[in-house]
Amino acid sequence: MDNEPSDICEFESSQLILRLDVTFAATVSAIAPIVERILSLAKESSCIAGKEFEVQLALYEALTNAVIHGAREDAAKTVEVSACCDQSRGMLIVVRDPGPGFAPDAIPSPIQGERIFASHGRGIFLINRMMDKVDFKRGGTEIRMLKR
Repeated sequence: MDNEPSDICEFESSQLILRLDVTFAATVSAIAPIVERILSLAKESSCIAGKEFEVQLALYEALTNAVIHGAREDAAKTVEVSACCDQSRGMLIVVRDPGPGFAPDAIPSPIQGERIFASHGRGIFLINRMMDKVDFKRGGTEIRMLKR
């Protein structure tokens, strides 16, 4: 991937109370331990006090999308996640995958028509509902999620 993890966090480094960069093999089994690790650090730092569930759900969905859709569950490929937090701005989580990307605006709403009954396709919708700010970069291969 083109940027080093150190370039991902746009918060002022002197203000950080939490910083974690992880690169992992694109397997579904790797997702839960990473989510647990990030949430544990966030709880210890009181970074997102009272908002842990929202961050946990959004992070899980973003990592799952990166592994399944971005890396096609190819363990030879890697997914990157960076989490940083400062007391005044909140928690920023960035997930990057090696996939071809996608157009977020082209994803149909899962709460309209027959998609209401679908068993998948709610990840982006949930991320947008759980986090305060969500941006897609690098043609959809990077998601930046902020929780204040």
